[in-house]
Amino acid sequence: MKNLLTLSALASVLSLTAASDASAWSRSGSASGWRGTASVGASGSCAGGSCSRSISRTGPYGYSTSRQGSASCAGGTCSGSRTTTGPAGNTATRQGTVSRY
Repeated sequence: MKNLLTLSALASVLSLTAASDASAWSRSGSASGWRGTASVGASGSCAGGSCSRSISRTGPYGYSTSRQGSASCAGGTCSGSRTTTGPAGNTATRQGTVSRY
């Protein structure tokens, strides 16, 4: 019984931590190799049934790409879109909607 209570308390703390971290976040990192350094940075947030994120990457030769996207759900229907910009400045946009009915 004591183990069950401990596990329940741990699960509650983890779920609260996950919920608070889910509202806004950011990450970054880099890696170096014989060709140079590559880096990535990303951020996102969620509120009121909508989430968005953006990410940018720079390769070892200085070429960079970025992507911005968002999604929202209401009444059993979710829709989202994202735009990707390549190293030459060209963009591509994707959109979609999914319904559970």
